[in-house]
Amino acid sequence: MSTAVNVVEMSHSADEIRERVRAAGVVGAGGAGFPAHVKLQAQVEIFLVNAAECEPMLKVDQQLMWQQAARLVRGVQYAMTATGAREGVIALKEKYRRAIDALTPQLPAGIRLHILPDVYPAGDEVLTIWMATGRRVAPAALPTSVGVVVNNVQTVLNIARAVEQQFPVTRRTLTVNGAVARPLTVTVPVGMSLHEVLALAGGATVDDPGFINGGPMMGGLITSLDNPVTKTTGGLLVLPKSHPLIQRRMQDERTVLSVARTVCEQCRLCTDLCPRHLIGHELSPHLLVRALNFHQAATPQLLLSALTCSECNVCESVACPVGISPMRINRILKRELRAQNQRYVGPLNPADEMAKYRLVPVKRLIAKLGLSPWYQEAPLVEEEPSVEKVTLQLRQHIGASAVPTVAV
Repeated sequence: MSTAVNVVEMSHSADEIRERVRAAGVVGAGGAGFPAHVKLQAQVEIFLVNAAECEPMLKVDQQLMWQQAARLVRGVQYAMTATGAREGVIALKEKYRRAIDALTPQLPAGIRLHILPDVYPAGDEVLTIWMATGRRVAPAALPTSVGVVVNNVQTVLNIARAVEQQFPVTRRTLTVNGAVARPLTVTVPVGMSLHEVLALAGGATVDDPGFINGGPMMGGLITSLDNPVTKTTGGLLVLPKSHPLIQRRMQDERTVLSVARTVCEQCRLCTDLCPRHLIGHELSPHLLVRALNFHQAATPQLLLSALTCSECNVCESVACPVGISPMRINRILKRELRAQNQRYVGPLNPADEMAKYRLVPVKRLIAKLGLSPWYQEAPLVEEEPSVEKVTLQLRQHIGASAVPTVAV
């Protein structure tokens, strides 16, 4: 096994790895789509694979890990070579037994598994770094500030394909789950319409469905199934339009603010359960809600702390007993502060002694969200569908739009 590591390290230089990843268009598949070759320019101590897959309805990473265990480990090796990392860590949940069994015999010296509890939001980048390495990222800082680079499973697999085959990112593996006839996880062409993706699962099983791009906690409302799959499409979650998860996403900002001003009882449970607050960040959602009503409490530093919100949605979906969305309030504040080019600078306080015990068990989260009737397995389908037409967006990542290299 150690010989294979040496082959990887010696056959491709760091510069060659980064260039092949850039040419293949690899971006972060787990979130905002940050260009992977830029991350690989950092020189760090630890390369961390975020394999927690914290959204409870998504079944992508946990299945790709056992299906492509050897490729995932090779991808980690390439990333370690590019970043100079001395240690590779794959952080995944204990319940992913099939993935653990597939990965364990593949692990060379210098790469280890870190087993996470089945809690939400294990999978949040900053939280996963803390749980897997013991290092805490300061508010508004990057993981590189503590010597860590993080990518998710699908990104690392794409890195391996780019280096070994110079294979561009033209496919995306996603889960279709919820109120559908045949829940599944499938690899589809980037640019395939969501209409066609839904058809692969046999269509919706409710008369008036609503759709979420990604998982139930952080996914956004889909307004049209004509939209194409992108490099960052997390999944397709189908629920009745009357479901609270759909209705909450349909609320306009005026309603969100009105509810917060009217019914907040300052119980501070949103702050007590805020994962960022638990690991020592200044962010205190209940104080930001209070500032809506009492402007004298709205100090500049308090308002700027909204910029550190990860939008994990624990405050809205789990903590608040009266239906307020501190997360949406933070999102509004973040938009306004960024428009003014404001930046947050603040302390990293000691972590809460109860932090690890205040994370939300996923089974409880599913019940709290009202998802029990639709929580089901979504087995990985190995056969990839063919399509006659794809729509390729030029902006599927952070940064400047892509430039076409072909013409019609």
